[in-house]
Amino acid sequence: MQNWIFDIRSRSFVLLTIFFLILTALVFYEVTESFDQSVIGYFSQNVGNASLNLFMQYVTESGEALWMLGFGILMLIIPKTRRIGITLMILIVLSTLLTGYIKCGIDRERPNFEYEGAPFPVPISKDTFALFCEGGYDASFPSGHAARSMIFAIILGYALSERFPRWTYLMFLYPVMISISRIYVLQHYPMDVIGGAVIGVMLAGVLARRTKLYKFFEKSKT
Repeated sequence: MQNWIFDIRSRSFVLLTIFFLILTALVFYEVTESFDQSVIGYFSQNVGNASLNLFMQYVTESGEALWMLGFGILMLIIPKTRRIGITLMILIVLSTLLTGYIKCGIDRERPNFEYEGAPFPVPISKDTFALFCEGGYDASFPSGHAARSMIFAIILGYALSERFPRWTYLMFLYPVMISISRIYVLQHYPMDVIGGAVIGVMLAGVLARRTKLYKFFEKSKT
């Protein structure tokens, strides 16, 4: 997981930035619209299994900002994981605001389908927040859930990498499941979750170095 932590002036960050800008341009000029509509149309016609519906709903709600902030606070309270908690909380807030403002700029409408899955205790969250920006709540690109779940995978995977070096990459199953669930519940297109995941990688890689998360290993050895 060491390669997922990088400096803002590194080649990795520059390449990710270029990729995100290209992806944003493709979405903004509707180059990917046909592909996105075909995928979301397929999902809209195949939502019906009650057990799968509930599973996807729980998965997608686990990526909501408040739940993740709660986990970050828990990490902050525990002395040994305090640096992880601080990093996670900063990244959750930052990614939620950043994706919200980008949504306002791109202003892509969410999929125009009514989700009719199994009854769920709470409404499916759209989870967008941007100060002084109207319309972002109903915008689609990029996905805040995908960004936050990728942040979780990288930060927690990195923190566990020294003790479980062969298993930490399984953490990436979480952002994959979140991304699929956001499409399944008809809240995002495929390009939305890809864009969100790229933002998550960029933010996690840079801020983990800025907060000196690597010192977590030094403390764990003492």
